[in-house]
Amino acid sequence: MKNESAERLERAKELHRRVVVLDSHIDTTLHLGEGGRDLAKRNDDGHLDIPRMREGGVSCAVFAVWAPNPEASGEGIAAARDGIEKIHRAIERYGDDLSPAVSGADVRRAKEAGKIAVPLAIEGGYLFEEDLDVLREFRAAGAIYLTLTHGFHISWADSAGVHEPLGPLHGGLTPFGRDVVRELNRIGMIVDVSHVSDDTFLDVLEVADAPVAATHSSCRAIANHRRNMSDDMMRAVAETGGVVQINFSAAFIDPDFPEITNESSRAWRESKGTVPLTDYVTPFSILVDHFDHALRTIGPDHVGVGSDFDGVACLPEGMGDCSRLPYLTAALLERGYSEEDLEKVLGGNFLRVMETCSERSKH
Repeated sequence: MKNESAERLERAKELHRRVVVLDSHIDTTLHLGEGGRDLAKRNDDGHLDIPRMREGGVSCAVFAVWAPNPEASGEGIAAARDGIEKIHRAIERYGDDLSPAVSGADVRRAKEAGKIAVPLAIEGGYLFEEDLDVLREFRAAGAIYLTLTHGFHISWADSAGVHEPLGPLHGGLTPFGRDVVRELNRIGMIVDVSHVSDDTFLDVLEVADAPVAATHSSCRAIANHRRNMSDDMMRAVAETGGVVQINFSAAFIDPDFPEITNESSRAWRESKGTVPLTDYVTPFSILVDHFDHALRTIGPDHVGVGSDFDGVACLPEGMGDCSRLPYLTAALLERGYSEEDLEKVLGGNFLRVMETCSERSKH
């Protein structure tokens, strides 16, 4: 048995060396800039840096731009521009290892050159402050997708909330919100439905004419958390040609995880993750169960990896950072998935969505 496990892990590592391994959502941007994390070093804290990406066989990581609800203060645009600049500076600083990417072709070229592709994304529609010209600016700066909301309602779309439920504000998308979805399709940015309410999700499907993605959401059938997707929602995403990228957060994937409040989550962020939320440990097998369920529900053409590394407080046991990704691949091999199917899950599916959305754009 031990030899079989070791052989599967070596197969997984070899697969990671050969194919594009793409994580569609990480929050490492929060740790960049002056006094921030040195990505060139293997850090003892956090979930991601260049040595650990190399160890895990990661060939593409989408850095998300996020800010804690600046909508009320009117500082969304400034916060987003700052995040974008931090990503651009990091790519330049670590240019021997990192490469900018706005297309599937860019990702593949980086892989061939032995570099790690770094696309960027905007997490939260409040960050462009209802100015579609600014949204276009973000696209021109390299953003490949927009997560419509974060954990709070915005002026044109309802959120699912995160740790505590939210009552409806708009009942989905406002007319302007529908215009946002149309504009995203027009300029070739992926519409990301992670974080949105179920009503907003349904409205997106009515409007979108390109594949839709949930860049970091897991399965509600296993863990009935508001951030997860029902089987019907996953099927609807697949019908658009889109993808469901599984989130690794223990709080989202484990039905037995202790309750977290917005206040405790905020305190954890303010401590920069130095104060643990709980001593509870989520089994690694639960993460594998989410992938397994999604694969059985919507098939290997519509599932991928969206870890939320550096943005979540707790990860399953054995998945403490990106260096451990081959163990997930080995576990899926053990469950009978082929290397051909896993090549799609590890990156091929999200690359397809990137390319399709770009090809359908009218700009």
